[in-house]
Amino acid sequence: MIRRLVLFVLIALAAPWLQAQQELVLTAETSEFDGKTKENVLRGKARATDGITLITADEIRHNSETATITAIGHAVFTRLEIRLLADKIVIRRRDQSFTAERVRFGAHPYYAEADAASGTLKEIILTHATVTYGEPGPWQPTFRADEIIYAPGQRLRSENIRVGIGHAQPLPFPRFQQDLKQPFVAFTTFNGGYRSSLGAFAEAGLQLPTATPVRLGGDLGVYSARGVIFGPSGSYGRVPGATSDPVLRGFFRTGYINDHGDKKFDTLGHPVPENRGYVEWQHEQKLAENLSLTAQLNWWKDSEILRDFRPRAFFPVQEPDTFVEATYAGVNTLVSLFARFQPNSFQRVQERLPELRFDLLPRAVGNGFYDRFSASVAVLREAPSLGGPRLSSNRLDADYSLSRPFTRGDWLSFSPVAGARVTHYANPTGITPIGNTTRTLGEVGFDAALRSSATWDYKNPRWKIDGLRHLLTPRMSYRYIPEAGKGAGYIAAIDRRTFATYLQPLGLGDQRNLDDLTATNTLRIGFDNTLQTRDPVHGSRDLLTFNIANDFRFQRAPGERDVSEVHTELALAPAAWVSIDVYQSFAPQNFTLREFNSGITLRDGAVWSARFSNNFLRGEIQDYQLDARVRLNETYDSLTRLHYDARKRRFNEQAYGLSQNLGNTWLVSYIVSLYSGPRRESHFGLNVQIQARGF
Repeated sequence: MIRRLVLFVLIALAAPWLQAQQELVLTAETSEFDGKTKENVLRGKARATDGITLITADEIRHNSETATITAIGHAVFTRLEIRLLADKIVIRRRDQSFTAERVRFGAHPYYAEADAASGTLKEIILTHATVTYGEPGPWQPTFRADEIIYAPGQRLRSENIRVGIGHAQPLPFPRFQQDLKQPFVAFTTFNGGYRSSLGAFAEAGLQLPTATPVRLGGDLGVYSARGVIFGPSGSYGRVPGATSDPVLRGFFRTGYINDHGDKKFDTLGHPVPENRGYVEWQHEQKLAENLSLTAQLNWWKDSEILRDFRPRAFFPVQEPDTFVEATYAGVNTLVSLFARFQPNSFQRVQERLPELRFDLLPRAVGNGFYDRFSASVAVLREAPSLGGPRLSSNRLDADYSLSRPFTRGDWLSFSPVAGARVTHYANPTGITPIGNTTRTLGEVGFDAALRSSATWDYKNPRWKIDGLRHLLTPRMSYRYIPEAGKGAGYIAAIDRRTFATYLQPLGLGDQRNLDDLTATNTLRIGFDNTLQTRDPVHGSRDLLTFNIANDFRFQRAPGERDVSEVHTELALAPAAWVSIDVYQSFAPQNFTLREFNSGITLRDGAVWSARFSNNFLRGEIQDYQLDARVRLNETYDSLTRLHYDARKRRFNEQAYGLSQNLGNTWLVSYIVSLYSGPRRESHFGLNVQIQARGF
């Protein structure tokens, strides 16, 4: 007859397991003393605990002389977030070390299996181990190594690992190190399918943590009609753990291909070369409390390299930029050193080599007056990509303005403005050779606003409206800069006007087209409307925003009218499930619509969403777009994207697909795309894209 025996053994050790003078409690169904090994042997629901650490096993042996605990058979060691299962665990309490055989180990979100484990709770060494991120499963990221070192709450590191999914780890990697204080963001992508311009293709990207806070890897693409593109990639980032610890983050990506397909022509009409490549790098760093650094590099061997092989990165930014800027923020001042370069021969860039700028933000100078000052010195260069004269000048510029606001309560403000801007150009080239020149400009004007409001005690629970408030703000601005066009014939127009459909800044100090100014005598009138309701979280919520403005030009540049287009903006968000935005401009002389852009977004939580939008620019653009997503079940979503060109009467793009959530770890998209019209891209595409999610 087996009697249940509960044995309590109190042992005071000089060097207990991580906690000094912890009391060890042993319990089991049976207990006996082994005279040969001088061990207490506990069997049947054997258990040992010191209040923080818990050990259970089929059999536990305790040697009080050596302060050793041996757990045999279904051994489980648990301490805080660490849980270790093994066939056998030997714990030496005096030196706080242990060994284990046939181990299963877990510390969320990492799980591991190993032939053996040893070490201390400060550092655990796993031998012949496989580590899984997330719950073990066929689709989880895994890596395998002869030795993996885990420092609880600190880091996980190894060398010469093999990376893969589930039970397959085909990819070798020389080094892995993950800071457990930072989230594990996996940079893993896969894209495959068929496009008529590329043929059958497969693309993959992988980055793994190699050292805190660096992730290194590479990108590989194989195209049956073009060749193989490959290149290293990486990212780095550090979140400050203390005030003195600087912020640092960035990434780089490269690619090279010997392209043997139909490469066509670049933006200059030149044949695209056979050897193609690109380098992309972005960097942000906080050097000190008030000093930051931003840098960006985009080198493309030809203008079409990203459009052909990375269209998702190309279309948002089709003109690559390369610059570096350091900014110091003082008390009401900004000092910046900025340089812009032209690494690509196919584009025209206004280079700054470099520009040093000082800005004094508006400040009170007494008697109600406020002033603002800025100054810069810049070395400007521009080389036209299609040939022609090279423009250059060394420019010194300073701007000063003074304003005196007058207010009446909180409903009226009127602020006269006066200012001057002096610009000196030295060593100009590429224009009529007149030599060094100095231009002095003056401005006068005012800014005025009239604020009014009204409230109504209207409630609508269905639309979550708790009262209404209407804010109406008529605005009026005037600037007179009579000689702004002075010097147009002998100034190298490097910083010049660019195409824009919106109203541009009026103030002399706010204009960036410094080398291409025109005389200004303009009155701007606008009306801002906002309709709000109470919000329990944010205090108020905007239901409707409607703004309208236009300019009256008393002095006009060639091609301008005396009254500009009327510009209106509308944003309507009466509920969380619907939002509407509209922008339009029309000529008041004949009410001709010049531009109209709109969009309406409808959504039903996570079940479905749809956005209808259009873009219209007279004589240039008239298209309509639909982007929709419908959740079919917990695993699949359906996707649709339609882009219709009304001027050409064709669908420029049709995309239909499914999105699959694979084990809450991967997002797999299956998309069929159809394109129309003359373009570099294929007329047909079939894509299968895999992206990491949830880790």
